[in-house]
Amino acid sequence: MSDKIKKSNFLPEHYINRELSWLKFNERVLEEAYDATNPLVERLRFLLITETNLDEFFMVRVAGLKQKLYNEIDEENADGMQVHEVLKKVCIEVATYYQRAYDLWQKTLLPAFEAKGITLCTADQLSAEELSSARRYFDTEIFPILTPLAIDMGHPFPRLANRSLNMAVALKRKNKPDSPQYFAVVQIPAVLPRLFLVTEKNNKRRYLYLEDIIELFSHRLFKGFEVLAAHAFRLTRDSDLVIEEDEGESLMKVVQLELRRREKGAAVRLEKTASMPPSMLALLQNALELETDDIFTLHGKLPLGGLKALLDDPLLAGETFRPFTPVAPFKYDDPREIFAQIRREDVLLHHPFHSFAVVEDLIGAASDDPSVLGIKITLYRTGVKSRIVDALIRAARNGKQVTALVELRARFDEETNIQWAKRMEEEGIHVVYGLIGYKTHCKVALIVRKESNKIVRYVHMSTGNYNSTTARLYTDLSLMTIDKDIAQDATHLFNSITGYSKLPAMRKLATAPGNLKTLILKLLHREAENARAGKKARIMVKMNSLVDREVVDELYIASQAGVQIELVVRGICCLRPMVPGISENIRVRSIVGRLLEHSRIVIAHNGGDALVYLSSADWMPRNFLRRVEIAFPIENKSIKDRIIQNIFQKYQDDDDSARVLQSNGDYIRLRNEKSSGKNAQRLFIEETRHMQEVQLAQSKLKKHLRSVGKK
Repeated sequence: MSDKIKKSNFLPEHYINRELSWLKFNERVLEEAYDATNPLVERLRFLLITETNLDEFFMVRVAGLKQKLYNEIDEENADGMQVHEVLKKVCIEVATYYQRAYDLWQKTLLPAFEAKGITLCTADQLSAEELSSARRYFDTEIFPILTPLAIDMGHPFPRLANRSLNMAVALKRKNKPDSPQYFAVVQIPAVLPRLFLVTEKNNKRRYLYLEDIIELFSHRLFKGFEVLAAHAFRLTRDSDLVIEEDEGESLMKVVQLELRRREKGAAVRLEKTASMPPSMLALLQNALELETDDIFTLHGKLPLGGLKALLDDPLLAGETFRPFTPVAPFKYDDPREIFAQIRREDVLLHHPFHSFAVVEDLIGAASDDPSVLGIKITLYRTGVKSRIVDALIRAARNGKQVTALVELRARFDEETNIQWAKRMEEEGIHVVYGLIGYKTHCKVALIVRKESNKIVRYVHMSTGNYNSTTARLYTDLSLMTIDKDIAQDATHLFNSITGYSKLPAMRKLATAPGNLKTLILKLLHREAENARAGKKARIMVKMNSLVDREVVDELYIASQAGVQIELVVRGICCLRPMVPGISENIRVRSIVGRLLEHSRIVIAHNGGDALVYLSSADWMPRNFLRRVEIAFPIENKSIKDRIIQNIFQKYQDDDDSARVLQSNGDYIRLRNEKSSGKNAQRLFIEETRHMQEVQLAQSKLKKHLRSVGKK
């Protein structure tokens, strides 16, 4: 039977809906908040992450689905569901999430915080002294920046900011029994802390919510009126940028214009308190043009993000994961020694266990090294502070040729990247914004150095961003090399992005747009052919998301041929594993833990001569079609073995944090009384601590020997 015939046999029920799969991922994060083996602060942190995740899901994914319906596009997905059906199921799943999230906070975490001496009190629980403190805070800090907004014929419903917390207020005129009811909105100031510390005594800390203080003294905002009721609500808007690129327009100006429009996007979700009366809800629903399914009732304070201050409360200092310090995989006293290390052999960095400072030191050394002629780099998410950018600016001041490709469309980092781009341009760096129609998502740095009258090109490639903050929180892999073919490919890649050069056939790198998807399909097809020939055939892949239907189909075909397929997919997975006759040879697991799994690894058995690639791309249509991505081969045998036998194998052996995707779309955690307790991230951290101890012992020995030598 041909592949074409097999593909036609894949029915809608063989695919999992993308949106519902994402909600399953958020459910797994919520399970970490429920997990009593995690420290208390970390459980709250996981809970807050789920809320932030859900915000972005509504701002982008739900907003996109609603836009399709608005444009009368109710198309059927690979899973057979139409857009309106997906939205209906999303509504049901999100309502369940809210119930579970608030149950966890109210019934488990809040009592645990109270046991530690932290109380979130209400206005009626304040002592006279605390009430006086709250009044002073209102008078001096809150009242001056509040702006009550009336809603009537002369005052149209205000344009409320995205994700802002607001208070809907019902009023009537004082001393007028027949006064009609009036409505107003007060935005809770985002510039002030959400929690106000009203008392700190005897190792006890009592907090009061900012909105409770405002409600308590709301009569001060409406002279001549009686405040009947005040109810909190929160609005979420469509925040996905729509960039219409034109060769005659500045991309920066277009992005800046769209950022201003982001706060004016259509409303897609309303979160409200359970106490809000139907009349007030009807007013908001009508003004915001929302459907009933867009409204979610929360049984507690909203949003949970206001609890973020508790993460750093001194009473909870011991309620976190035990910290660890990243280490360098090799010893160097001067950053310039990194060049010699790379010349000796390729260097693999496994972040955050290996320090990102090694990468920063490499770029820093290049910026000051007289032998370095030029630096080229892609910047997707850099962060508010960046040693990398500081080094690039220093390099430009030192007269080096510096080119930075800054992706202005990195979602929700656009403003930060615009500021960095402007600053670098002012310093004389050649700043470019990539190819029209594509986001530049690959992470590549190229250093051109003159050594002994010849040019040597050093290349750094990574699965993660040049961002020191996320490098401590995300697991990523990166490679430093002077491989001539890779260096030549990297040079062509930069020339293609920065100029009009057509990308030639690459020697070792696979790129998107280009041959990245083709490479993946070829690897899968080759393993299927080996399986049909009776040879051992195996595919092992780690990624964040698996969505692309053609790749999923090829995985099914490989499974039918007998290829053993092991996938580690952190988030969205549209493939349905373990379906008899379709995907019975495919196993999918998800690792959700202390660190965000972000590395992307592809391993093909290849008849015993394994092929290993690292990549910036997930297996999604956007990565293959609308982004500039790379996959780079690992050819050094010791590094290849380490990735297969140490790194990937630890994920395969994990029976503590890992969850296995079932054919019905559910995930089952492997942890039980029979588990070995192997936890991949914990093992990596233990290795890091051991390496640190060894390096410290070596340093002490070296110091001792020097001391003895002097004597």
